[in-house]
Amino acid sequence: MVDTVKPAGTSEEVKPRSVRVVLMALMIAMLLAMLDNMIIGTAMPTIVGELHGLEHLSWVVTAYTLATAASTPIWGKLGDMYGRKGSFLTSIVIFLIGSVLSGMAQSMGQLIGFRAIQGLGAGGLMVGVMAIIGDLIPPRERGKYQGMMAGVMALAMIGGPLVGGTITDHWGWRWSFYINLPLGAVALAMVTAVLHLPKKRARGKIDYLGAALLTIAITSTVLVTTWGGNEYTWGSVEILGLIAVGVLSTAAFLYAETKAAEPVMPLHIFRSRNFTLMSVIGFLVGFAMFGGVLYLPLFQQSVQGASATNSGLLLLPMLLSMMVVSLIAGRVTTSSGKYKMFPIAGGALMVVGMFLLATMDTDTTRLVSGLYMAVLGAGLGFLMQITMLVAQNSVEMKDMGVASSSATLFRTLGGSFGVALMGSLFSARVTDTMTERLGPEAAQASGGAQLDAASLAKLPEAVRDAYQHAVAAGTHSAFLLGAAIAVLGFAAAWFVKEVPLRGAGPAAPAGSADGDKAAPAAQESLAH
Repeated sequence: MVDTVKPAGTSEEVKPRSVRVVLMALMIAMLLAMLDNMIIGTAMPTIVGELHGLEHLSWVVTAYTLATAASTPIWGKLGDMYGRKGSFLTSIVIFLIGSVLSGMAQSMGQLIGFRAIQGLGAGGLMVGVMAIIGDLIPPRERGKYQGMMAGVMALAMIGGPLVGGTITDHWGWRWSFYINLPLGAVALAMVTAVLHLPKKRARGKIDYLGAALLTIAITSTVLVTTWGGNEYTWGSVEILGLIAVGVLSTAAFLYAETKAAEPVMPLHIFRSRNFTLMSVIGFLVGFAMFGGVLYLPLFQQSVQGASATNSGLLLLPMLLSMMVVSLIAGRVTTSSGKYKMFPIAGGALMVVGMFLLATMDTDTTRLVSGLYMAVLGAGLGFLMQITMLVAQNSVEMKDMGVASSSATLFRTLGGSFGVALMGSLFSARVTDTMTERLGPEAAQASGGAQLDAASLAKLPEAVRDAYQHAVAAGTHSAFLLGAAIAVLGFAAAWFVKEVPLRGAGPAAPAGSADGDKAAPAAQESLAH
């Protein structure tokens, strides 16, 4: 019989075997959220072919992303107020309901609505995983398990497209959604059986006004980054209107949070220098990572002639490097209690990696680009889990949920901005280069930045050569922007304070002043 797990800081010892069982369930839940978009991306051409509505294609992804981002901070607060386990199980159930409904969709409109339901659940999955880990495992000991989380991310990015293609070809696209059911059932059963966290009672009313204003602000931001330069020009009335709505709702949200009895995102957590810095660095990490994941396969397919079918494998050097370095950083953090060196090293490697990727051209070999990706992956490995660990260590245990959700939200928003800004720069540079080489009429006839690998193979050699040079120029501009943004993360890392990590270890045994019941905010103020 498997031992049940009690949270860190309780009188009962958390047994390693029990922790591994719970972590396995949490990793399955994390895999559900991360794998979904990867699988669906491969199945989308088939879905559009059956349900039609090509003009609504982008909304299948946007609805999911919007719902996930908007619900993330709310799930974190609900966990803090009413208990982590209940909110986490609820998010799994909502995600599975959305998966079933999406698989049963009979039109693009239905699919978009059901994907939004799925996204609502996904927002709670990621936050629940991070917050429960924060409850169960003290920061000082958490490094031991960082490799698992990095491994899940690598598995999702590499295996997602392959699994999606296999399922779609052999079982049909509806099973791209139904495949979530057995995984979700296993996670539900394991979490229910072995995870026992103390029940909580709400200390105040839910901050409905704050939740609504935050949702409007996040929705406006995501829509600006999704539509800007694609659906509408950046100077259009629609985009400028969304920017205005975003600014006004953010200002109203900040004011409302100062008046709320139980704010959905307590502003006092940002008084911690480390928490604020980790939020900024997390935003920049999301900017770099999502931009890299989007444009590296495009470069390798269009310029280096790689197959789109194995697009996930193209990222293997970056993902393996990220996983190995994350594991090493976690082990060193656990044994030494030191962590400031990792954001600095990660920031430096991210700058170097982005700059190296910006130097790629039509003559760059796959081996060289793989080495460049490994450098970027090493930088991300130093930063990915450390930013969450330090953010959680910078707040009191009662705010673990909002700290986890805030850190996750900033990383998500960073990814949205990265994809939007790098995408706009990429598209403009591709179009300009095509125009220079072929002339305006020929460039427009060839499709500009909208060519895919299949269309590229059908073009005359001269046009294909022009397009390959254009893509190389576009990726140069995109990654150069990424390198400039990464410099800000490197600079921010130098201001991180080495506040002792809570939990067991030579420097901070459980139950000491630096243990689970200590107030890290007070520790940080002393460190100043």
